[in-house]
Amino acid sequence: MSAKTRLAIFASGTGSNYQAIDQAIKTGELDAEIVLLVSDQPGAKVIEKADENQLAKFIFDPKDYQNKCEFETEIVNELQAHQVDWIVLAGYMRLVGPTLLNQYQRRIINIHPSLLPAFPGLDAVGQALEAGVKLSGTTIHYVDSGMDTGEIIAQESVRVKPGMTREELQTAIQKIEHELYPKTIQRLILEGDSF
Repeated sequence: MSAKTRLAIFASGTGSNYQAIDQAIKTGELDAEIVLLVSDQPGAKVIEKADENQLAKFIFDPKDYQNKCEFETEIVNELQAHQVDWIVLAGYMRLVGPTLLNQYQRRIINIHPSLLPAFPGLDAVGQALEAGVKLSGTTIHYVDSGMDTGEIIAQESVRVKPGMTREELQTAIQKIEHELYPKTIQRLILEGDSF
């Protein structure tokens, strides 16, 4: 039996996708283990969730560094120390730079609350409502140097009902995210099990 695939979760916020992935591991739907949380927000709620699970963490404030290369070099050291196979961005609100991309090519994935290429970047839910679209949803993609421009791995749509509020649409999208992300990670692990 080969060792479990080792995941690092990168998050800046509440960590609802981190929780969904953790839950899928606990129920056996996802054959992996989370070995590290990386967060660029020292006050993020996700840190409390990681503490409850006694998870190793690397928490940093970008303002303490001269540049992105400097903090990403430290992140790479942490990832290597924890023998991370895949980096899973779960609400990490920062563009990934070349220091990380070069070390983990096609091993970094992100989830975004729109049907890319529509509405990349911040506030995708607000952008969708503003545009008056009938369908929104979520996209899982490989991370490249652009803003939500990497190759698409999986998508699932949500119908935007007339008069829907931002909170309602956000909740509907998160509900499918929490099912799609663990399933997609499992598929990637099965497809690429030659580490």
